[in-house]
Amino acid sequence: MQNLLSSRLLSKNLNIKIYRTIILPIVLYGCENRLLTLREERKLRVFENKVLRILGPRRDEVTGERRRLHNEELNDLYCSPNIVRVIKSRRMRWVGHVARMDEERGVYRVLVGKPEGKRPLGRPKRSWVDNIRMDLQEVGCGYMD
Repeated sequence: MQNLLSSRLLSKNLNIKIYRTIILPIVLYGCENRLLTLREERKLRVFENKVLRILGPRRDEVTGERRRLHNEELNDLYCSPNIVRVIKSRRMRWVGHVARMDEERGVYRVLVGKPEGKRPLGRPKRSWVDNIRMDLQEVGCGYMD
């Protein structure tokens, strides 16, 4: 897709539409269920900035020379929410959906259930519910049962 997006034959608006309708849904598929580590969040931000740099202007308007756009300039230019924020908002929306489900549904039982058996030694891995708690704290809401 890089050759298509970097081609000057297509307009900038058409390239942005291609990114939003083809590439972004592929990247965000199933993001409600994923646990994102800080490393994965950083990789997603880097990916998004690389794609937006391909789409963006390559010449400075004042001097006319080629230069690379900074991250702040990319955010101002496209006015689209950060890809990590989109993932977190979709995850919180899905949690609300699951919380309203009947108690007999399998998804609800997996979310609130406690697995049986012994846990391995060492620090426990961050669970999906822990990610939701962190997302709610970032938004400013405390964790609610």
